[in-house]
Amino acid sequence: MQSLFLVLSVASILVMLYALYSSLALKNKIPGGKVKETWNILTWLIVMFTVGYLSTPFFRLLPQENKDILVGVIFLAGAIFVVIVIKLFFKIVEDLGL
Repeated sequence: MQSLFLVLSVASILVMLYALYSSLALKNKIPGGKVKETWNILTWLIVMFTVGYLSTPFFRLLPQENKDILVGVIFLAGAIFVVIVIKLFFKIVEDLGL
């Protein structure tokens, strides 16, 4: 079971690093304004996720209480991320006049 957890953690870390790279690459192509501000917030949340994901291989070394807090923070950041992405899409749709 620990091997599966490690494989899933490494795969998740690689996906998050790709997401961070993609976010930073796209950031330079977004013009200023509300969309740029929102994208900057999303990028910082992706950085937080990446740091959280990088910690997962070390979960076995942490006390259960610390694990619970870290997972709770990651879940909260994920929920905030989803809300911001939805709001960003609404802004883009409004700007396009759809």
